[in-house]
Parts: sequence; structure tokens; C-alpha cells
Amino acid sequence: MQAWLSTLFPFLRWFPMNREVIRADLVAGITVALVLVPQSMAYAQLAGLPVVYGLYASFVPVIVASLWGSSSQLHTGPVAMLSLMSAAALIPLASPGSADFIELSVMLALMVGVLRLALGLFRLGAIVNLLSSPVIVGFTNAAALIIGLSQLSKVIGVPFPRTDSYLADLWRVVLQLPSLHMATLLFAVGAFLLILGLRKKFPALPGVLIAVIVTTLISALLSYENKMVVTSSQIQDAQTVSTVNAYAKSERRIESLTDEIASLNQQAKKLEQQGGLENIEQAASLRATAKVREHELKILKNENTLRRVKLHKMVLHGTGTENGPSQFYPAGEVPSKARVNGESWRFSGIDGERVILSSGGAVVGTIPEGLPEFGVPTLKWDLILSLLPAALVMALIGFMEATSISKAIASTTGERVDTNKELVGQGLANIAGSFFSSYTVSGSFSRSAVAARTGARTGMFAIISAIAVVLVLLFFTSYLYHLPQAVLAVIVMMAVFSLIRIKPLLQAWRVDRVSASIGVITFVATLLMAPAIANGILLGIALTVLHYLIRIMRPRAEIVSRKGDGTLGGVRAHQLEPMSEFFVPVRFDGSLNFINVAYFEDMILEALSDFPRARAILVIGSSINEIDASGEEKVREIARRLKESDVQLMFSGLKHQVMQVMQSSGLVDELGEDVFFADKQTALKALETRFAPGVVDFPERDGRSPWRGGRVANHLL
Repeated sequence: MQAWLSTLFPFLRWFPMNREVIRADLVAGITVALVLVPQSMAYAQLAGLPVVYGLYASFVPVIVASLWGSSSQLHTGPVAMLSLMSAAALIPLASPGSADFIELSVMLALMVGVLRLALGLFRLGAIVNLLSSPVIVGFTNAAALIIGLSQLSKVIGVPFPRTDSYLADLWRVVLQLPSLHMATLLFAVGAFLLILGLRKKFPALPGVLIAVIVTTLISALLSYENKMVVTSSQIQDAQTVSTVNAYAKSERRIESLTDEIASLNQQAKKLEQQGGLENIEQAASLRATAKVREHELKILKNENTLRRVKLHKMVLHGTGTENGPSQFYPAGEVPSKARVNGESWRFSGIDGERVILSSGGAVVGTIPEGLPEFGVPTLKWDLILSLLPAALVMALIGFMEATSISKAIASTTGERVDTNKELVGQGLANIAGSFFSSYTVSGSFSRSAVAARTGARTGMFAIISAIAVVLVLLFFTSYLYHLPQAVLAVIVMMAVFSLIRIKPLLQAWRVDRVSASIGVITFVATLLMAPAIANGILLGIALTVLHYLIRIMRPRAEIVSRKGDGTLGGVRAHQLEPMSEFFVPVRFDGSLNFINVAYFEDMILEALSDFPRARAILVIGSSINEIDASGEEKVREIARRLKESDVQLMFSGLKHQVMQVMQSSGLVDELGEDVFFADKQTALKALETRFAPGVVDFPERDGRSPWRGGRVANHLL
């Protein structure tokens, strides 16, 4: 009964808790919370969401993952990698920050949670082994670059154009360097230096939180945001007004098209469910119309992205009274007698029919107070299938991150980590979180490291950190209004750039150049395919599996002979003299199954071709781990054909499970027990005695192959 309860409620292992454990978890929880609050807001922006959704993701999921997870020091919540992958998967389907985008982010979290829970319940945690180390390193390095450089626009205060090509978007950001906002850059540099300085001089202090507090106070005192809402008639430049109007018109059309596409797909789905030829025809027509609208939507988004960049380059100067500017002119076109306001204004956005201008930088803005409300996630069935590949990759990547962190910490604490239980905990966290407006979460390396370093003893520390987030949501959100977005961008950049590792790929190159090359290909492909970075790792997985299949299709096989020290080595590799012309010892380092039996046959054939007087082929099979029906059939067939040419097929050192299959299939009886030897030395001694010089004098075979058609092979390594 107790074991059953421990399985169902893993958190029972925390109890009873003494005063020392409670104190340790309390200190660790508060310390982690000081990192969690600013990180979660930064990662929410990375995911294309309002910052408050990062705080939502740091509440319920943190508690659930802690209660049902396997590791006592793992902290779950928003992480950079999955935040970027979430945004990349959803940007083609909705505008970042919009209501549709938020709904899809929550739905994606639910999908990832269900997949992780299923993998955990069916004990399929080993599927993560499809991700080889070079592929993980290549993908992580590329993703870290993509995440970090995607924040460059916020650091210099320019818009980031979002299209289907990340590298092209990044280049457009670089081209906007002449239009950078100096105050924004100063906030970013100041935050970076402050965090770095505190990390080196006072590592015990929460440098990220201190940077957030200091920059927020300075931003509020200097009125860093400084926005103004005006009418288009106040802008005295026809080109600017025309571009603004075109931008506003396209934005309205984009919103209309988004609603229309959703409606068309819903109608089509209802008709398909009703059935009938007429309904199916109408549904097909609606689907076709939706595809046309989707194409139009894509074009409009790209056009408006470029307009946004163009508008940012248009600098306006205000004229008017001491109370503020009332008219705005392009630089160099201000009337000579007009009173010029000293600030430069740029386009910031649209508010209905009016235009938002800004002479300052971007801040977090208003954060809703209060806890997230319970609500069933909106399921858009027409998009689930298209999001499934991204959800699966996110489930695997997140699980890989969580387990690697847990095992790294467990190596110092001695705690046993059950990967399948961790999958269940992570799955439940995402599922439960999706009912409270959370986007996809996973285990965080940085926060888990902080927890382990500060002495966390049980998962209670994570619950304490979640309670701290609750307090922020209830009482402190209004104080974060003036937090510069550039500071959050710096927090993200400093977190992800530390993930870039070159040494593992260099080490992999020394060990296995093909695997290292696949890691490099994954890195390049992820960069080129961004923002759809999931495709990069899928390519890496495909290449890894292909490489593995090729290796097991062509395992190492070689004719061996004795070296000077008496051990065996490859004849070609070590340039050795053959042991005999009458028997050929061949080492085969692979299982005998359907995928490589043809190669095994080619190996035997080449041995016969190289040694035409041979009367025995000895397969040194100590590395043969298994044999399937195809392998057994092929061995039987080869042995029969060799026997027709007075050649015996022999085996040495076969493992118990392989011998068991051969005995149960009758193969041992057919070939004779005398051709099976316990080890290679016994086999070689018997063959050397049998075929000693002068003892036998076999004539050379007539050159005809026992294989019809005289098939020739040249595959032996």
C-alpha cells in the first residue's frame, strides 16, 4: 500500500520534514524566486507573449512539476529554448501578442504536456536517445545564437521584421543600426555591466533582480517611455501619412483575414463531420478559399513588416507650445519660424484611427494584476496536426533538458532520478498549466543550479518560489511598468549565450567524424531554417538514424591473423601474413539480422575469392549479439552452398542467446556440433592442427563460386 501511494504521490518522500530541511528549502526557494521573476518575463517576450504570461507559467506548472517530478532540485518553468520554439511554431499562424497567438501558445503547451505524459506512462523515455550528443550540441548552439541575436533589435531600439527567413530578418536589423536609439542601448549596456559586475564581485547577490530594480527606477525617473497619441493630420509629411495609413489598413485587413480563415475552417470541419457528397464538396470549397486567404495574409504580413521598418526610419520633429508639440515635420523640413521641441519622434504603433509616436524607448508597460483564471484551453482542431511535429520536438527537447539537468545534480546529491517519472511530472505540469494560461515549460538549468547551490533539499523550494510569483502578481505588477524591454533582452542574451559550446564538437570530430559532421549540419540547417528551428533538429535526427543504419548494415568485418605478440589483428589493417591458405578466420562485429545478412554473405564470398584453396571459413562471432530469422536462414543457406564446394562454415565464441536460437532452429544439428567452438583460441588451434603444412594437400578449386552466377564481392574491410 505504501509503495502504491509513493508511486501515485511521489512528493510523499519529502516527509517528515525537520526544521533544517524547511529552512534550507525556504532559503533556496526565495533565492530562486529572485531569478525566476525577471527571467520568466524575459522568456515570455521571447515566446511572443505579454510578460505577464511568463509569470503565469511560473505559478501552477512549477507546483505540479515539483509535486510529481522525480528530482528534488529540478526547477520547472519558462525556459529560453522552448520559448523560442513556441514562438517559431506559432508566428506563421498568428501575430505575436494577439489573442489568437495567446490561445495557440496555451494549446501548444497542452499538446506538449499530453505527449510528455504519454511518453512517461508508456515508459518511452529512452526515445530521447535518438538525439545524439553532436546533434544536441549543434542544435543548442544554433538555437542559442538565434535566441540571443533575436534580442538585438530590443537592445538597439529598432523593430524586428518577422518573415519566413530569420537570417534575412536579422540582416534587416543590422541595416537599421544607423537608426538605433541611444538611450535604449545605454540601458542595455548598463544592465549588462551591472549584472556582470555583481556576478564577479558579489556572486551571492541576485544580480539580475538588482539590475531590473535599478533600471526600472531610472526609467521611471527619466520618463524613458515618453509616448504621445496624435492624429494623422498633425503629421505634416504626405509620405509618412501615406505609409501610416497603408500600415493601419493592412493591420485591419490582417485581423479580418485571421478571423475569416478561422471561420472558414470551422465551417468546413462541421460540414465534413456531417458527411454527404454535397457537404464534402462545400467543405472542400471552403478549405480552398481559406488557403487563398492564408496566402493573402502571408503577403500582407510581409508587406507590413517592411512598412514598420520604413516607418521607424522616418524621424519627426515636433513644433508647438511649451505644453508639448502639436505638429510634426520630417527632419530638415521644419518651418523656420516654428518653435521646435527638442525631441525626435518615431512611429510606435496604431491606436484605432490615431497614431502613436515615441521619443523614448520600449518598456514592459501595464501588467494585469491578479492570478490567472481557470479556463479550458481553446482547441483549434484544424491546427493540431500542423503543430504536432513542433510539439513532439518540444516535448523531446524539453525532456532532454530536464533529465540532463536532473542527472547532473543527482551526480552530486546521490539522488536516484527516474526519467519516466520526470516525464510524467513535466507532462502534468504543462497540462495543468494550460488550464491557467501558461505556455510551454520545462526544467531550467540556471534556476536548478541555483537551487542546488543554495542547498535545496526537497521540491518544496519550488513551491516557495511559486508563492513568491503569486505575491508579485497580486501586489507588485504595477511597479514593473517602467522596466525597459532592453533589460529583459540582455537577461535573455546573457542566459543563452552561455549555452554555446564548441569543445564537444571538436572532441566529437576526433572520435567520430561522421557524427561530428552531422552535428555541424544540424547547426547550419537550424540557422538556415529559422524561425522553424524544429526542422533543424529533425534533420539531425534523420541523419543520425541513417548513419546508424548504414553502420549496422556494414559492421566491421575483416580477415584476421596473428600479430607479433600473439593477439589477432586485421590482415589488411596491420599488413599481416595470412595464417593459412586452407582456412580463413574472419571477425564479424555485428548482429546477424535482416539488415546486414547480405553484407555477411558478401564477406564470406570475398574470403573464398581471396583464398581459393580454403576448406574452412571460421567466423569469430564473439561480437554477434543476436540473430533473427533472416540471419538464421542466411547462415543455413551459406553453409549448404559452401558444403557443395567442400568448404565448412565454422563459428567460435558465440553468445548464449545466439547459440540458443541456432539450437532451437535445428541449425546446430544440421551443421554439426563440431563446427562450433567455445572460443577463438580453441578454434584456431584445432584448425592449425587440422591444416598443418604437409598434413593435407588439397587441390585448388575450379574457381566456380558456390553462388550461382559466380557473384563477386569486394566489401571486406
